[in-house]
Amino acid sequence: MLAHGFWLGGWVWDDVVAHLTAAGLVPHALDLPGSDPALTDADRAAIGWPQQVAAVRAAIERLDGDVVLVGHSGAGQLVQLVVDQDPGRIKRVIYVDSGPTRAGFAVNPEASPTEPYPMPSWSELEADGNSLAGLDDAMRTRIAERAVPEPGRIPHDPIELSNPARLDVPATVICTSMSVAQMQELVAGPWAPVTELGELTDVTYLDLPTSHWPMVTEPVALARVLVAAADAAPRV
Repeated sequence: MLAHGFWLGGWVWDDVVAHLTAAGLVPHALDLPGSDPALTDADRAAIGWPQQVAAVRAAIERLDGDVVLVGHSGAGQLVQLVVDQDPGRIKRVIYVDSGPTRAGFAVNPEASPTEPYPMPSWSELEADGNSLAGLDDAMRTRIAERAVPEPGRIPHDPIELSNPARLDVPATVICTSMSVAQMQELVAGPWAPVTELGELTDVTYLDLPTSHWPMVTEPVALARVLVAAADAAPRV
């Protein structure tokens, strides 16, 4: 099951879904609450973590067996919350240029919870550590034209965690904006106070050097890595 990051929709996984299907998996790319471009500002203001978590869990309930849950970018916290609530149903959680955070962490506590959270400029995204490698003008246009504001409560609200069993769910971290070595150095150092990666009992790091949006810049390579990570699971 594939959860998109901020400002995107299930469409961003289209090229990856085709390759996962060809590999014999059964992918499900979600459109998370808040990703509908027709929503009003008031509609978005009513959406927060509970609504997005409920949507993912409802999608999982429609499936049989264990599920591999994939979260890109800002959806890292989302899939972490789902694992926290239902760890027994998730066979593996995969973080794509993302990772789990500690309870109480908010992506941007200065964001207004009642106002839409618009996509920043490419230069601002890059300055914030998101690699633009391989993201050509056509790709940038494709993303920017379909981007929608994120509900403000998503970056603003701190996440709440309660189930330590989440730490025992096998995890894979696909590193695209930085290398595995750089990621592990940060996890052991500056990021230690804000990430749970160092607390996971079973975590694998994989390099995929490209942009922060590998499903756009390297869909075939990303699909290959996802297939390898989910090798023992019936669904993605």
